[in-house]
Amino acid sequence: MLVVDAMKILITNDDGIYSPGLAALAKVAKRFGEVTVVAPDVERSSASHAITSHLPISFKKAKIDVDGIQAFKVNGTPADCAALGLHLSKIDLVLSGINMGPNLGNAMWHSGTLAAAKQAVLLGVRGIALSTPVGKDDPDFEAFESYVEETLHLLTKDDALTLYNVNFPPKPKGIMWTRQSNRMYDNQIVPSVDPMGRKHYWFTVIPLEAAEEGTDRWAVENDYVSITPLRLDLTDEALLQQHLKEKGGTAQAKGQQ
Repeated sequence: MLVVDAMKILITNDDGIYSPGLAALAKVAKRFGEVTVVAPDVERSSASHAITSHLPISFKKAKIDVDGIQAFKVNGTPADCAALGLHLSKIDLVLSGINMGPNLGNAMWHSGTLAAAKQAVLLGVRGIALSTPVGKDDPDFEAFESYVEETLHLLTKDDALTLYNVNFPPKPKGIMWTRQSNRMYDNQIVPSVDPMGRKHYWFTVIPLEAAEEGTDRWAVENDYVSITPLRLDLTDEALLQQHLKEKGGTAQAKGQQ
């Protein structure tokens, strides 16, 4: 395997620095260049794009189960880790994951894994988020390691400032380019009681509709690796043009009409 000499890769996640998914990604990423790990000291799942602004953050050296990689643990969010890692060293590519759980459809909105890759792009560096479903047992990362490598080959061919969200089924049979599924979810709140008798709640969601063919959810449900190209601009262009047309091209604030 030819190592790309100039490639400097930062790996982070939202599962915490000792996640087996991070180690699996680092193992493959080593084949593409020099890897540094900067990841949360504890799990920060569903942290979205939270940035720690009310407290200082710090980092300490850590040891992960991959030889020859410098690793640091941070008392911050995934986005904090991406920002700090880019501050500490010159980086060409940020990889976030492999997340223990899928990040498909509307789950992108609260994904800490994806947020770390977005933070990289906001700071001018390519970002790729990678995830896989989890059952009762940990994922068998060796079962789709070759697809992780093939995906990185595909997405690192040039140095364009891009953002990708990638999801691996447990046993892939191919790779698909997909769009984000936009089906609605039902909010599920499960009440429980802690050992001290105090009430607490678990929050989760349940998809209400079947996945649309050609989307990320459909691809993973049908055993394809899903690659979804994303953008930072959230503007609804069609709705914007509709309002501009109705207002004759401008929108005036109340009191200025």
